[in-house]
Amino acid sequence: MAETPTSPLEATLAYAEDFHPEDEILRTARLRGAEVGAPPIAPSGGAALCFLATAINARAVVEIGTGCGVSGLWLLRGMRQDGTLTSVDVEPEHQRLARQSFAQAGFSGGRVRLITGRALDVLPRLSDGGYDMVFCDGAKQEYGDYLAEAVRLLRVGGIVVFDNALWHHRVADPTQRDPDTVAVRELGKLVRADERLRPLLLPLGDGILAALKLTD
Repeated sequence: MAETPTSPLEATLAYAEDFHPEDEILRTARLRGAEVGAPPIAPSGGAALCFLATAINARAVVEIGTGCGVSGLWLLRGMRQDGTLTSVDVEPEHQRLARQSFAQAGFSGGRVRLITGRALDVLPRLSDGGYDMVFCDGAKQEYGDYLAEAVRLLRVGGIVVFDNALWHHRVADPTQRDPDTVAVRELGKLVRADERLRPLLLPLGDGILAALKLTD
């Protein structure tokens, strides 16, 4: 539940955040993430992932940043029943906890492929044009590189999604020049400038940036 709002804008944003309540499995996964320092996507952002995966009938999805399974659960619930989620993370303990969450939700091992490693080492090994959706929630300073890999991995009509696109309200403030904020801000510019993509920025959670691949 969101904190008590102090303004109409905050009340509206809190209402949007609470519109999609999490069930016990998601809440447990979220608590696990908090305990091990792997903060997950906000419930509203997770609902957006589920919606987008359903809208494009996603069968093959890549996730950068497994965490403890919150975003993966949202994605799997939106994907086709024969779909496979390929999730990459540098922390094997996080992935062990995520696997527990997936099992509790009834997703068999065949629905999830967990790869432990640095995303920029793993992604080049994945097939060009072989994926319907790529979700990125890893190292912010690598977001630009994730975008380049995602465009290669996606089929035409596929979607790339980035979490933390507003990065704790820092991206909109031009005086904020720390490396992570600059990297997320530059990502927005890259997405808008790429004629192969149709972008959308949503002020959900910490910001969701999505882009549809229009052409190769």
